Amino acid sequence: MHIALAGNIGSGKTTLTGLLAKHYNWEARYEDVKENPYLNDFYEDMQRWSFNLQIYFLNSRFSQVVEIRKSGKTVIQDRTIYEDAYIFAPNLHAMGLMSTRDFENYFTLFNLMSSYVQPPDLLLYLRASVPTLVSQIQKRGRKYENNIRLDYLQRLNERYEAWIDSYTIGKKLIVEADDYDFPDNPEHIREVIDKIDAEIHGLF
Repeated sequence: MHIALAGNIGSGKTTLTGLLAKHYNWEARYEDVKENPYLNDFYEDMQRWSFNLQIYFLNSRFSQVVEIRKSGKTVIQDRTIYEDAYIFAPNLHAMGLMSTRDFENYFTLFNLMSSYVQPPDLLLYLRASVPTLVSQIQKRGRKYENNIRLDYLQRLNERYEAWIDSYTIGKKLIVEADDYDFPDNPEHIREVIDKIDAEIHGLF
């Protein structure tokens, strides 16, 4: 079974992925942040590196999904292959940070690759307001995220909402991240686990 978490930068995906993996004894697949050769450069010069970064993420996530399905295990994945294509890349294009030529090239490749993978059995979407995102980003203190602008996060949130409303290729569960403090409140994680249990029972 393939469970995936979706959500904006700083919504708490990585934290929740780890907590759920531990609770259910699932294998976790995380976003490749530390080994990503483009991330620092991207935040320094988005226009120059946007296409390179999106291609890197597309390749990375496609490989993850193929590996997850081949493994035969229950795996929880931090971020999906769909978010870059429907949220991050279109946002960069709309902001003039990715050329139309590069965006069309990217999206054609995404359409081809996504046709070879199955969607997650269950998608968890962490919905978070911009103040929550900013608070979480500041807490984790990744240097390259210091330059993220509020309007950039707000644009991403708007695209996330449009995407999740139109997501019909599999089961989805929306988690209101503003209402939860996962690392420090066991009751909050229990609430989410109860909701996931209810969804998972319908998968068998």
